[in-house]
Order: sequence, then structure tokens, then C-alpha cells
Amino acid sequence: MPTIALSTGSLYTYGLARVFEMAAQAGFDAIEVLVDHRWDSRQPAYLRRLSREYDLPIAAIHSPFVILNTPGWPRDALGRLRESVALAREVGAGVVVAHLPLRIRAARLEIFGSRRGAMLLPLPLGGEKAYRDFLLNGLATFESSAGVQIGIENMPARRLLGRAVDIHWLNDLESLLQIPHLTLDTTHIGTWGWNLLAVYEQLKERIVHVHLSNFDGTEHRLPEDGHLPLGELLQRLARNGYGGAVSLEFQPGALGAEDESQVRAHLRQALAFCREHLRE
Repeated sequence: MPTIALSTGSLYTYGLARVFEMAAQAGFDAIEVLVDHRWDSRQPAYLRRLSREYDLPIAAIHSPFVILNTPGWPRDALGRLRESVALAREVGAGVVVAHLPLRIRAARLEIFGSRRGAMLLPLPLGGEKAYRDFLLNGLATFESSAGVQIGIENMPARRLLGRAVDIHWLNDLESLLQIPHLTLDTTHIGTWGWNLLAVYEQLKERIVHVHLSNFDGTEHRLPEDGHLPLGELLQRLARNGYGGAVSLEFQPGALGAEDESQVRAHLRQALAFCREHLRE
């Protein structure tokens, strides 16, 4: 059965030790560490200590994607990827998750905190062309020398004046097939209205990591809160002998983060959902 991990990004409003504790108590096999505003998320000695204390291997390191939230780390995407690989090697993670390169930079505008009403405001700051070229021409060589797999993540549609727009390069199926290894993010597939199972069948030979969550018009929902066929996807992963991790990645609000008892219940239910379908 594939490893089932919890992404620390699911509870980015909590301290890192608290997330490890809750994942262990719920019964997760492993953890995925998102490098973010929490200094603890990029301190290898502390991460190794948490991993030992809670008996949770670190399955993956997620490279930071909000630049200003990670002081002390490189501001360019390739620099952040290199630092993430170094961190992964120090904590024994076999996979680094990284985003696709931006075509444009944008600010997200939310009305009274409503994610459903969020709008995209393009900013004249340029894209990440050098990083795009690296993914196409240099990633395979870099990965072979790094000692870890680098799973590049498919990215969601964004909304501009009510229309779906793509702010990333290489975010179509033909381009993704040019990248050595991938992280399949299910909720991101949902934002485009694509058939999740069909996309999986096209990309499955390159998938080394999975971000699992549902989509109901809002991203990163619990398995039962949306229309994506997550159960069937898990069954196919098991039948096909998928050997990577399935990492549950939710929004804190989906877990009811203001009430710790709700979080614990939701984590147990989501984990049970995954185990049930991975056994079939």
C-alpha cells in the first residue's frame, strides 16, 4: 500500500510540532514538510528531531512558493529548488515537490476574505523563463546528481475577470510529459474541469508524488467535499503498484482549524478514506 502522508501546509496556521503530533495521533505513515513562514520548516536538525519523536518519516519536502514568507532563502525559483533538495537530503526525504514556472506574476484579491470571490491582478514583474528552460533542459541531469526525485506539480487555473487563465508555463499535458517526474495535484486538475482519471492515465508513468484533496469550486477540500473521483484514483494507484506517497493537502478551513477536535476527526476520516480505497 502506498505511504499516506499529511502535508504540514494543511495546517499552516499551527506550529510545526503540533502538526506532527496530530498526524501521528491520527495514524499517518509519514509527513510532507512545506517550507514556509515557519522557521522550523527549514531547520534540518529540528525536523529530524520531530520525525524521531513522532515516528513519522519525512516523505517529501515542498519547496517554498511564497517568496516573502521565507526570509533567508533565495528569491529565485531555481535557488529555492536547490535549497529544498539540500534540505531533503539532510532529513532523508526522497522527493522534493516544486511548482511550475510563472509566466506572469499576480496578486490575489479577496473580497472580505472570501476565496470564492477572489480575483487575479496581473503585476508587471516578468516571468520565470530561466527556470522554465532549466526544467526542460537541465532538470534530468540535476535530479540524477541530487539523489532525490523532483516532482514538478501541475498548477491550477486562476480567475481573471471571471475567466480561467493560466499564469504558469508548461501547465498543459503535452508539456508536463516533457518533465522527468511529476507531482499530481488532484484539486488543481479540478480547477480546469479536466477528467482526473484520464489525466492520471496520461501522466502515470512520471508521477512520483500525489497531492490529494477534492474540489467543489474551492480548492483543497476534504475527500467527501467535492466532485472528483478520488476513491477511483486511489484504487488505480494501488492496482498499478504506485510506490510513492499520497499526501493529503487541505486548506486549514476545510479541516475546521479553529476547533482542534474537528481537525482530529477530519484527519482520521480522511486517512480512513485513503486506506479503504488503497486496499481495493
